[in-house]
Amino acid sequence: MFDKILIANRGEIACRVMETARAMGVKTVAIYSDADRASKHVAMADEACHIGTGSAPADSYLLGDEIIAIAKATGAQAIHPGYGFLSENPEFVDAVEAAGLTFIGPSADAIRKMGLKDAAKALMEEAGVPVVPGYHGKNQDPEHLSGAADAIGYPVLIKAVAGGGGKGMRLVERAGDFMEALKSAQGEATTAFGNPDVLIEKYIQQPRHIEVQVFGDGTTAVHLFERDCSLQRRHQKVIEEAPAPGMTEEMREAMGRAGVRAAEAIGYKGAGTVEFIVDGSNGLRPDGFWFMEMNTRLQVEHPVTELITGVDLVEWQLRVASGESLPKQQGELTITGHAFEARLYAEDVPKGFLPATGTLTHLQFPASCRADSGVRAGDTISPWYDPMISKVIVHGPTRAVALSRLSQALAETQVGGTVTNLAFLGALAAHDGFSAGEVDTGLIARDLDQLVQAPEVTPAHKAAAAMQALGLIDTAWDTGFTLWSDLHRSVHLSYEGEAFEAMVEADGPDRQVWVIGEDQVMANRIGGAWVLGGDRLPPTSQAENTITVFDGYGIQFDVIDPLDRASVAGGDMNVIEAPMPGLVKAVFAEAGQEVKEGDRLAILEAMKMEHSLLAARDGTVAEVLAAAGDQVEAGAALVRLDAAED
Repeated sequence: MFDKILIANRGEIACRVMETARAMGVKTVAIYSDADRASKHVAMADEACHIGTGSAPADSYLLGDEIIAIAKATGAQAIHPGYGFLSENPEFVDAVEAAGLTFIGPSADAIRKMGLKDAAKALMEEAGVPVVPGYHGKNQDPEHLSGAADAIGYPVLIKAVAGGGGKGMRLVERAGDFMEALKSAQGEATTAFGNPDVLIEKYIQQPRHIEVQVFGDGTTAVHLFERDCSLQRRHQKVIEEAPAPGMTEEMREAMGRAGVRAAEAIGYKGAGTVEFIVDGSNGLRPDGFWFMEMNTRLQVEHPVTELITGVDLVEWQLRVASGESLPKQQGELTITGHAFEARLYAEDVPKGFLPATGTLTHLQFPASCRADSGVRAGDTISPWYDPMISKVIVHGPTRAVALSRLSQALAETQVGGTVTNLAFLGALAAHDGFSAGEVDTGLIARDLDQLVQAPEVTPAHKAAAAMQALGLIDTAWDTGFTLWSDLHRSVHLSYEGEAFEAMVEADGPDRQVWVIGEDQVMANRIGGAWVLGGDRLPPTSQAENTITVFDGYGIQFDVIDPLDRASVAGGDMNVIEAPMPGLVKAVFAEAGQEVKEGDRLAILEAMKMEHSLLAARDGTVAEVLAAAGDQVEAGAALVRLDAAED
């Protein structure tokens, strides 16, 4: 076994690897960028070394030669890549091994064979693994690709051959839309991967995304059963579970056998995932699944497999990489219960799931769940990296019990300081179709309006925020009196830009009467706990002028200076601003141009995604304030419309 390893990653996965390494008595070396100097993974490691000259991945976590030099200088014997960054870079693997170090993962040859989707599919066909009908050829002429799509039959998917994470992927339902979609997919693929080549696949009408966890020693492999990752939005996984609902033993055996064949065909070593697209229109059938791709690394959703099998996959990675044999054979692996994982992100759901930044003023998870997180209260969600806060993971004896525990864990999770997708996750966990196991990759898109409804904000919520603002939660015996008179105070707050005044009359330390508009809320302290109108006071936290009431997955209020109430007025609909720091990828507006509400005026590239910026109203473009290639800060004005006529 290794004495010391370097973890060539950051955030949640770096912390996850460190936990297992520590339990095994293996010392760890962390690397960190400028933005991550005070991060959780740096604090957890035995040693930490600054890398690069900035915060961008290209200036830090993608510097393979510097990472190898740090590993050698610190005496690390192996490098664990985590996921993302250099984890599936075969040139990095070659360099690690050339330096006399061990790469904790598959060989460079195995990564290369699975790195390009078209070549991987051809290899899988040879290995007897079912493959989706499609065109995976070298001819990238648009007319040839259009003809291939016609032959396959619409709808089809255009997919970047070097793709991942939904980038360079477009659904085309009609032949007339093919050329425009192809151009868009190739452009995004070139930006993301430096390779514009695409493949064309038949689009499965009621698709499910089911993947098989495999583990090999370079010669033989085993599978650790399946995970269902069908709950996706724009090809990004949101909630994963294991095992897959509705799975039959016959199909599980067929999929597991196919996954093992795929791994053994490339001499796979370490943890990997074989992803399949499944036709869910008539139940799960052994002839209704096809190979999509193989991820030659540890997956984000690996914890659900760990909880149903009792296997620590990171421990297996370290053991096999250090030369040990597979810890278990296929017959020794079994499934116990059911597990779910929900990905908690800093993102603004009402604004189209825009990635968000901010300092986490409060972060707390219930003891009933496993929370794999790379951040703590006080840490900042940076614009440079993926905005994941945590993975909320639960296990239960049955799917129904596990799903109930997920709902409870999400309801009890507390995040302050940034907007999150917590309420969206809670709505998904309560979705009737998902609860019944009726899930496919289109569920979220079909029911999006239902899933993103704003929480119901009650007078009690407003009173709770006001109590926090005025310091009337932890009160002393004389809080309610001043010069032998009842205490009368008020505070101005806002919710979603709408201001209100909350007035209180306290007639002792244990009783407060709140008046908010036409509503009255009685607050009584009973047995040491406040009760508002019959319900217990929910937890609250405050950071500067922002107060979070932890009910309804977190409701944020702003404290307003009564002399500056105008500051809560609505935003300027004449100006289209950058919602976050990023690169202006394209500008479609010109001065004098007539635009309609919803027209796309610019594209901002940020956090590895492209975001369309739309006109908020009909009008005429008065001024274009940015050009393609500009690096802009959050709030920067990009396009200005003429003032609307009264």
